[in-house]
Formats: sequence, structure tokens, C-alpha cells
Amino acid sequence: MVTKQADLFKVLGVDKRIRIIELLKQKGPLGANEMSEMLGITPSAVSQHLKILKHAGLVRNERKGYWIPYEIDPAALEKCGEFLSSVCTCGCKGTGKFREEELNNTEDEDKVAILRKYEKELQDELNKVQTQIEELKKEP
Repeated sequence: MVTKQADLFKVLGVDKRIRIIELLKQKGPLGANEMSEMLGITPSAVSQHLKILKHAGLVRNERKGYWIPYEIDPAALEKCGEFLSSVCTCGCKGTGKFREEELNNTEDEDKVAILRKYEKELQDELNKVQTQIEELKKEP
């Protein structure tokens, strides 16, 4: 398991590792060769990423004959989400809800500015999600 919280960001700071986690969440247990085909990278590269994710405690595997399926460790991923939510700067405290406290403690004339800023942040985030969706649609 990752010992330092900063190490978690290093582990998750690689796009292919995020993609591996997404694949495992969507499709369930997969072998390195299957993921290799889906990601368009070599099986050895997938194995290296899986080794790091396994060391971080985010994925686990159990040999089944010649096949070694990898899967998400749901408890570890939940802890990861809790940690990331704790360092989130949006003020939602992991709830996904808007900064109601900030809004309630603001004069009415400033609330519009706060809401406009929040609207832009949400639009930027939506644009990122839409881009990811389009990239996934292009993959075989």
C-alpha cells in the first residue's frame, strides 16, 4: 500500500494507470494481454503499470491457472477517493455539492461572482469529461 499520500498522486499521475483503473472498473477482472490490446500498449508496459498499481494497493490479482486476472480493490479505491476529496479545493468536502457555506457567508452582490466562477469551473470540468468520452469512442 502507498505509504505517503504524495506517493498516491505519483501513482495516479500517469494517464495509462488511470486508464487501467477505468478499464478494470468498467469491465471487471482482465489479464495484462487483454488490457494491452485495449490500451494499445505492449503487455510488458501494462505489466509495469499493474505492478505499480498493485504495490499502491489499488489493484490485486489471483492466479487462475495460466491466466492472471487483475481487478480493482474496491476498499483501497474508496480510501483513495476519500483522500482525494479531503484535499479538494472546491469546498464540496467530497459530497459533490456546491460551496453552500461560502455562498451563505457572502453578501448578495458577491454571490453572482461566486456563482459565475463556479459555473466556469463546472464547464471546464464538463469539457474535460466530454473530451475523454470522445477519445474512448475512437478506440477500437
